[in-house]
Amino acid sequence: MPLTLTLTEGVLPQGTENLAIAKITDAMLKWHNLTGNETMKSNITAMIQVLPKSATYAGGKEFSGVWVEWKVPSFAFTDRDVQIGFGQDVTNIIYELSERTQPRENIYINVVHAVDGSWNFNGIAMTNEQITQAIAAN
Repeated sequence: MPLTLTLTEGVLPQGTENLAIAKITDAMLKWHNLTGNETMKSNITAMIQVLPKSATYAGGKEFSGVWVEWKVPSFAFTDRDVQIGFGQDVTNIIYELSERTQPRENIYINVVHAVDGSWNFNGIAMTNEQITQAIAAN
């Protein structure tokens, strides 16, 4: 499940991006009751993009922002409590790692759902049912 962390240069102290990825991954697992599930954890991948301030905008003007985007099967992040709790956790993670300088209102989180059956999990195109079976077997 690819996680993309995009942020404006300087939002996080250099070198803490890896810690952000680890903490965001743990939060996702926690909110889906999958902490300790190695099958799920091994299928979470991540990419970090650090952009110059001249390349990040809000309202057409340069600003410093953070974007957290997940691409997941359609059964993930569907529960409202999960959405709210995960959003709060991630906002707090970024805020704390930024040494409390990144405004919370400039931390954005979104989820993109994949079409059922098109998800490549462990190297095989799987349906939601097949993925949940693989996770449950762990």
